[in-house]
Amino acid sequence: MNQQPQGGDTRNLIIAVALSMAVFVGWFVLFPPADKPKQEAQQQQAAEATVPGVPAASAAAYQHVPRETALAAEGARIAIDTPAVDGSIRLKGARFDDLNLKRYRTTIEKNAPEITLLEPVGVTNPYYAEFGWTAEPGTSLALPNAETEWRAVSGDTLSPGKPVVLEWDNGQGLVFRRTINIDADYMMTIDDAVENRSGAAVKLFPYGAIVRGGVPYFLPIWVVHQGMIGVMNGTLHEKDYEEIVEEGGRIDSQETTGGWLGFTDHYWMTALAPAQNEPVTATFRAANQGTWERYQADFVYKTAREIAPGASAGVTHNFFAGAKVVSLVDRYAEGGIQRFDLAVDWGWFFFLTKPIFLVMDWLYGLVGNFGVAILLLTVMLKALFFPLANKSYESMAKMKKIQPEMMALRERWKDDAPKLQQEMMALYRREKVNPVSGCLPLLLQIPVFFSLYKVLYVSIEMRHAPFFGWIQDLSAHDPTSVFNLFGLLPYAVPAFLVLGAWPLINGLVMWVQMKMNPPAPDPIQQRMFGIMPWLFMFMLASFPAGLVIYWAWNGFLSMAQQYAIMRRMKAEIHLFDNLKASWPFRLFFGRAKA
Repeated sequence: MNQQPQGGDTRNLIIAVALSMAVFVGWFVLFPPADKPKQEAQQQQAAEATVPGVPAASAAAYQHVPRETALAAEGARIAIDTPAVDGSIRLKGARFDDLNLKRYRTTIEKNAPEITLLEPVGVTNPYYAEFGWTAEPGTSLALPNAETEWRAVSGDTLSPGKPVVLEWDNGQGLVFRRTINIDADYMMTIDDAVENRSGAAVKLFPYGAIVRGGVPYFLPIWVVHQGMIGVMNGTLHEKDYEEIVEEGGRIDSQETTGGWLGFTDHYWMTALAPAQNEPVTATFRAANQGTWERYQADFVYKTAREIAPGASAGVTHNFFAGAKVVSLVDRYAEGGIQRFDLAVDWGWFFFLTKPIFLVMDWLYGLVGNFGVAILLLTVMLKALFFPLANKSYESMAKMKKIQPEMMALRERWKDDAPKLQQEMMALYRREKVNPVSGCLPLLLQIPVFFSLYKVLYVSIEMRHAPFFGWIQDLSAHDPTSVFNLFGLLPYAVPAFLVLGAWPLINGLVMWVQMKMNPPAPDPIQQRMFGIMPWLFMFMLASFPAGLVIYWAWNGFLSMAQQYAIMRRMKAEIHLFDNLKASWPFRLFFGRAKA
């Protein structure tokens, strides 16, 4: 007589498969990949940059020349040189439009170019910041703008502890003075002052603006937000480039006291932080300007500086331009910039994601390798959830021991489903077995998997972090491929055929782990279980290597834990018999003897 499929096993199989698939595809469902923003946004009057002092540039000004040519064409400059950045400030307009990040390279090669963040007008994607003053409509005052020729009165190179002082006389009795400081990392402090030497009082409003030309060509992974970002009234605001254009350009303009706003990329960010105790109007804007798209984040103070004759007034802003290092953004938040720590996109599971990162970063400080830190973190998580996982595996072992009784009940009550269900529940209660408890370890792994996935993508600390051997970047996929024998054959493999060693190791671990259990009585179940390790192997091939290493190591620890518990429970372990009966063993060693 043929054995009938086991209802409880089938239910558990469906649950297990559904949860497993959720680990790998759930994130894609929740956060579908972002399409590239439209290249032909409609021109709208409301979308034009209207902050006085930051006029919209003409299309003729953007000729897409080489960067060196654009920098040379802009005239005199003040150098920037710190342990973290180098570049220059254009004296014309006192514009921050040339900045490279010394600590980061474009690739893992040691001689690769530095990451370039800010770009001058004239290149394909200009990216710069400006600060200035505006007056009430109808006021005929000459105010500094993009064409103003500032004069350096102190300092020729901006570096930590060595500020630069710029000055401009408008010829109408107003002298504008700007003092620029920079720390050893990525924060600049801009002190703007106005001295009124005229015979009449003036009212001026300080402002700051970051302008970005075009959409970044390096749009990376959709897991992390890219576009405009800011904290206004204590709340995080995010806008994608396409969303800004579709909503008409001028959006999310509001008054706020405290906070910041700017642009965020995968690992880099620029941000303006006005005085945290004064109200400003913060605005995101977008416009199509002929041959390029212009995106702008700006603020204007609500309260004017009323400067009497013979008096002076000033204001202090902050300008961040650099890498989103967790310890740095946390430090700037603690230093007084409201919720600056939100610059790093920790996602929905922030209550898990950031703690996981902090533990990994602490472990990295101990061992000096983020890959080893991932292995140690996995052991710590296993220890943390050991009581629950142990109980789950014990229940699974009991389920295996009562399989004969379950089969007998199914045979006896095969024509009476209600009675069968009643007897099965009585058996579970008598033996203290929970038939769905075997899914608990997987349930625990799902949020941890998502959180680690997020950490590997959003934290710059993981960028270009090596492990051992061929893994030189834990945030990128395993670069090897079985289809060219891991580099032994002299040809490159197409991206869709990159199936590296670590995904193969993970697939093997999953396959061996499944062989610890007796084969399912239903042939359909057997086929589903048999294909899962290899399906997951291909799915994980494009995931960050650090995540695959975690999953393989976690599977190995789970297998060892399950083996130990089954031995203690005196449950039958089918691993070696199942391995002998599997096709690789039959292929190489012949069919196992009965």
